[in-house]
Amino acid sequence: MTDNTQRPDSGHATDRTPDLPTQYVPADVEGPLYERWVERGYFEADAKSEKEPYTIVIPPPNVTGSLHLGHAFEHTLIDALTRRKRMQGYEVLWQPGMDHAGIATQNVVERELAKEGKSRHDLGREAFVERVWQWKAESGGQISGQMRRLGDGVAWSRERFTMDEGLSKAVQTIFKKLYDDELIYRAERIINWCPRCLTAISDIEVEYQDDDGELVSIRYGEGDASIVVATTRAETMLGDTAVAVHPEDERYKHLVGTEIELPLTGRRIPVVADEHVDPEFGTGAVKVTPAHDPNDFEIGRRHDLPSLTVLDEHGVITAHGPFLGLDRFEARSAIVGALRAEGRIVAEKRPYTHSVGHCSRCKTTLEPRQSMQWWVKTAPLAKAAADAVREDKVKIHPQEMEKRYFDWVDNLHDWCISRQLWWGHRIPVWYGPDGEMVCVGPDEQPPTGEGWHQETDVLDTWFSSGLWPFSTLGWPEKTESVEKFYPNSVLVTGYDILFFWVVRMMMFGLYAMDGTPPFHTIALHGMVRDQFGKKMSKSFGNAVNPLDWMDKYGSDAVRFTLARGANPGVDVPIGEDWVQGSRNFANKIWNATRFAMMNGATVEGDLPPAEKLSATDRWILSRLNAVVAEVDALYDDYQFAKLSDALFHFAWDEVFDWYVELSKTTFQKGGPEAEVSARVLGEVLDVTLKLLHPVVPFVTETLWTTLTGKESVVVADWPKDSGFRDAAAEQEIATLQQVVTEVRRFRSDQGLQPGQKVPARLDLSGTALAAHEDAMRSLLRLQPAGEGFAATASLPVAGATVALDLSGTIDVEAERKRLTKALAAAEKDKAQSTAKLGNEAFLAKAAEAAVEKIRKRLETAEADIERISAQLAALPQG
Repeated sequence: MTDNTQRPDSGHATDRTPDLPTQYVPADVEGPLYERWVERGYFEADAKSEKEPYTIVIPPPNVTGSLHLGHAFEHTLIDALTRRKRMQGYEVLWQPGMDHAGIATQNVVERELAKEGKSRHDLGREAFVERVWQWKAESGGQISGQMRRLGDGVAWSRERFTMDEGLSKAVQTIFKKLYDDELIYRAERIINWCPRCLTAISDIEVEYQDDDGELVSIRYGEGDASIVVATTRAETMLGDTAVAVHPEDERYKHLVGTEIELPLTGRRIPVVADEHVDPEFGTGAVKVTPAHDPNDFEIGRRHDLPSLTVLDEHGVITAHGPFLGLDRFEARSAIVGALRAEGRIVAEKRPYTHSVGHCSRCKTTLEPRQSMQWWVKTAPLAKAAADAVREDKVKIHPQEMEKRYFDWVDNLHDWCISRQLWWGHRIPVWYGPDGEMVCVGPDEQPPTGEGWHQETDVLDTWFSSGLWPFSTLGWPEKTESVEKFYPNSVLVTGYDILFFWVVRMMMFGLYAMDGTPPFHTIALHGMVRDQFGKKMSKSFGNAVNPLDWMDKYGSDAVRFTLARGANPGVDVPIGEDWVQGSRNFANKIWNATRFAMMNGATVEGDLPPAEKLSATDRWILSRLNAVVAEVDALYDDYQFAKLSDALFHFAWDEVFDWYVELSKTTFQKGGPEAEVSARVLGEVLDVTLKLLHPVVPFVTETLWTTLTGKESVVVADWPKDSGFRDAAAEQEIATLQQVVTEVRRFRSDQGLQPGQKVPARLDLSGTALAAHEDAMRSLLRLQPAGEGFAATASLPVAGATVALDLSGTIDVEAERKRLTKALAAAEKDKAQSTAKLGNEAFLAKAAEAAVEKIRKRLETAEADIERISAQLAALPQG
């Protein structure tokens, strides 16, 4: 399984003395290693290569952003996949780049201008956009350097930006194509409006939260011709143009078709019958404000009602009268006060908790507002995106996430793509002096002449990032990269942007690329949370800067912690203690490999044939091949947590704690057996370091190049399962482990110190362990039984018997009292558990999890009783 094809690296020693410091210091290793990888071009992708392609695009981080734990988590998973595929011989492209983040970036630069006492309007559009580009050059893209810290193996020479020249051409191309196919249109509709950002916000960028507001019931009209309506937004009544009731509601049938007085305005409005109204909710009557509510807008269209806009873009009242110029929240209180003074208030409820939409960028309460906007007709695009998954052209992993995908894509509304910003892709439509409207493609000249002007709105940021899987490869040109790397192999992203981004890419990829979906697999992961499962947030005080942990514990430790928590589609809890544990694992890898090399571990020459190997050597090689097969299967199923856990336990428990320890006596004796074990140990370390490399690249690169003297594990061959298995050797070592573990437990129970030596006689005649006696004595700190040996305890385990002379090492009577007390507690636990499990009434009511917990408690108690009884029996009789 060892790769012997790479050339030796002149920077490494070729003798057996490890050129390694006694301690692993990540800060001394990580930076120089990463720069060496980049300089050697390991992460670049060649479109002319004849190798099978493997493509992943980075979910483009915002140009305003810095590395947070969510980025570190996602990038760790992608990097692990791409590093493994590179070692398997694929032509790997991990496509890097950043998003221009329209709203966020404009806000950043506007805040800078505010410090100078200026606004963007003082500069004008062209100068402001130039200022944003200047900011990007000086301050944007901080995350790129942080990605290097983490070890991201991206093709840096291919880095893209959603506003660069090529991607801008792609945006204009697909806009023109959609427009010509009548899949883009301009219409006046209700949109989510942010009075702070002064732009439309798409439905998926709205964050809903429960706010404490008020519910006010207002009487419209007089006497028998009056109707009570309830509202949480009293200020919008100034724009009411009807009251709606259900057509079958007997309470209001006599009023349908009549008009009633709208308080405070002097206007009369009709009562209309509409099936949208729920007669069982509230009074069964609703006020209709078509310009400021999406449901009311639809009622207005059905009944040809006028739309009166009474709030401007800042959320300020525009209706003439005493409330003109008031902010919406000030107007709310003032209007309720005026209605109260007129005796129009029937009921008031405060606080009234209800769900309210907020801007995901600035957290401002959004305002539904009627506005002329640009839209994508999503129905045919969404159907294609749904069909691609239903027809198994694209797999969603884990499969249970398919339901969330279909729930969204099967009910997708038309997408509002225009934003009232200056930073972004300006919509390529020109308006003429006589109402003309012309959409201009990338290779076309816009119309000129008096009265012609371009649309001022820009496109939603998700419009350009929806093209990411193919625009980054050079589309709309038919480039070698498009031909080689499209469709992408897999998309790795969080389930939280399944709707924001994944659906957009599916729609646009299938549309632009003649029905070819943008990727074969969508692998969804969860969100990173704190160790208590709580969402990380600065406001909660639990947000973590991953760079701080990298500085303290090393990038490998952060990566391994994140990967070990990555179950598909499930949120990932993480705490600093876990990162510290991963740092300890990196140290264990370092120290054990260094020790092995000091004892001659080598990859030189072929592995000896099985008949020349000891049972210990055959066992570890059998287990090694089984782990290679297991890790491959888990990678293919995107089970990062399970594969990391498998590697952790194999490396730490089986290789370092058992095989290395069992081999010490062989190395001490020297001779041919030691040479064989040195070669086997070299093989095991070679393969284990390769298996670990995609997740912990820095420590494994340093150790592997020192062990092998070769160029880099980044471009080494990925291990393959040779098929070698030895069930007999595995059983033999399992028996040895059972004996050693039981004797260690007995020593601990007797209060013996770990290093304290004890005389012992081993009877291994009933086992296959005779060849391991020296190793077992070394592991258990057992001395030979000399003259005067008197067994005070005898432990029968797995066919072996270990007799120990503990005379003078423990206080027998004190130990008997301690064990008797522990036995009584175990028997009490057994009795209580048995009683509960025998209680039919309890079993009928208790949850299955509670019953299972008691079953396990009973099993533990029974095992403790057996163990403690054996310990008592083994004590010397006084």
